[in-house]
Amino acid sequence: MEFYDVIGKRRSIRSYKPDPVPDEALRRIGEAVRSAPTACNRQPYKMWIVRNPEKRAALAKVYAQKWFAEAPAIAVIAGRESEAWRRLEGDTIVNVDAAIAMEHFMLAATAEGLGCCWICAFRRAEADKALGLDPEYHAVALSPLGYPAAEPGPFSRKPLSELFEVVD
Repeated sequence: MEFYDVIGKRRSIRSYKPDPVPDEALRRIGEAVRSAPTACNRQPYKMWIVRNPEKRAALAKVYAQKWFAEAPAIAVIAGRESEAWRRLEGDTIVNVDAAIAMEHFMLAATAEGLGCCWICAFRRAEADKALGLDPEYHAVALSPLGYPAAEPGPFSRKPLSELFEVVD
């Protein structure tokens, strides 16, 4: 798929087939995640693709939407603040670095014909516990991952002029 086609096709999918995600597709997605730029190349994140039914069920409790639990895999990206670059004011940009990697994941999944949906409205401490994360890592975002069960409906976007402007 061409780059701009992938961007145009990327949608939030909320219905999944039970078909497993091929290992080769996961490897390519992993390479895309690994290639994400981070501040000072610190790479202060890690992504897990959870296929284990018990761990998926535990994650489904921190984001209780039926369609989330239907996906054959759940992606979790977590940040490690101790490794992240800090702004001049002292706060880290770990969430920014993790978000860039998550967007690489989303676009790569789309290029593989897979569906995903960015989730941030979950109980972070419970997600960290469900995965047994090292205390230095904290979940930033989740996403179901699998083949869409249906094509998403139409959507709209604000006019380009409201979102993008060239200043000369």
